[in-house]
Amino acid sequence: MATTHRAGAAALVTAGLMTTVLVGVPSGSPAHARAAHGAGQAGVLEEPRLLQGAQANTRALQKARDSGTVGGDLLAGHGLVAPAGVRPPPKTEASAYVVADADTGAVLAAKDPHGHYMPASTLKTLTAVTLIPKLDPDRVVKPSQWACNEEGSAVGLVPKPIYKIDDLFRALLMVSGNDAADALAEANGSLDETLADMNAEARKLQAYDTVAKSPNGLDRRGQRSSAYDLALIARAGLTLPAFREYISTKTAKFPAPKGHYEIANHNKLLGKYKGMLGVKNGYTTKAQGSFVGAARRDGHTVIVVIMHHPGGFWDEVAGLLDWGFAARGLATPVGTLVGPAPSPTPSSSALAVRPSPTVDAPAATAAKRDDGMPASAMLALGGGVIAVLALGGAYGVRRRRRQS
Repeated sequence: MATTHRAGAAALVTAGLMTTVLVGVPSGSPAHARAAHGAGQAGVLEEPRLLQGAQANTRALQKARDSGTVGGDLLAGHGLVAPAGVRPPPKTEASAYVVADADTGAVLAAKDPHGHYMPASTLKTLTAVTLIPKLDPDRVVKPSQWACNEEGSAVGLVPKPIYKIDDLFRALLMVSGNDAADALAEANGSLDETLADMNAEARKLQAYDTVAKSPNGLDRRGQRSSAYDLALIARAGLTLPAFREYISTKTAKFPAPKGHYEIANHNKLLGKYKGMLGVKNGYTTKAQGSFVGAARRDGHTVIVVIMHHPGGFWDEVAGLLDWGFAARGLATPVGTLVGPAPSPTPSSSALAVRPSPTVDAPAATAAKRDDGMPASAMLALGGGVIAVLALGGAYGVRRRRRQS
């Protein structure tokens, strides 16, 4: 499936609900480590780099963030937004959620979709979407002692050259290995480089609510995402054959110094909910429970994202998925999952679909972290690039250093 740029959006008002109509423009394609790993990536962009010292770009992006809402104006609020003419979605204790049709991009229902919350391990999906096209899955790596000593959920890495990149991605997405996330970051060059790549990927996907401060999602000051952004990231991941394989694997053998041991997927709906493809759950005491799930029935895929849930959420997720399958094709969408942003060029005039400011989740009581993950960084787009050029400033595109 080719990923496309969205060059424009037109608002249509039907039955009091807004639907965003997007015009697709094909994008370019980078080389990949292995064809099987990157098949279906024909439209993935080269990662855009951040402009150092270009304050005009930051101001231009902030102005864009204040002028509209990514995915449609109905997604700007913090309450429930649901379509008319169909039964309402089932209740959930989650502070935020999104139910969307992955095939069409239609957002079927949402609650505080752009609200900022700590994502925990759900944004290991962004680590995977960022690094799968960049790393050779057959490459063997030796994790550092730092990676092996990471706190929270872990697959149990040791500092020996016995792991393929492929093994580390399985550990990342199946058992939420924080140590595996760190080892993948090292394999990509460094922690700083990986965070810059993840944040650039978030900007490319128009996941403007997302800021990554770790590759594993362990809570970090300023790290955040939103239910809407996680849906964008999951939809991008589903275009990657390797990503789909990892999230749908129930059990797998994992290397050890003396042989192998078995790891099992943490997704409790995998194999129990009809059509469940998988994706990722997460939890920290600050973030509380979060989950990104996708299921496919009768040729259609529905994505459900929940964030900041106080307790067990599996039954509620199943109910939201059931509702999504029943509503798709009947309900007037309340918004849309946008496509990747156009590449920054001197001729760009403005962001086609603009994000809006959102409110951080209420602070929760600090406690020991269990597992997690997210990402972001400012991307110089459209009006920001023009602002720099208008000042006659020469600039270089380079990776932005991130804090470790």
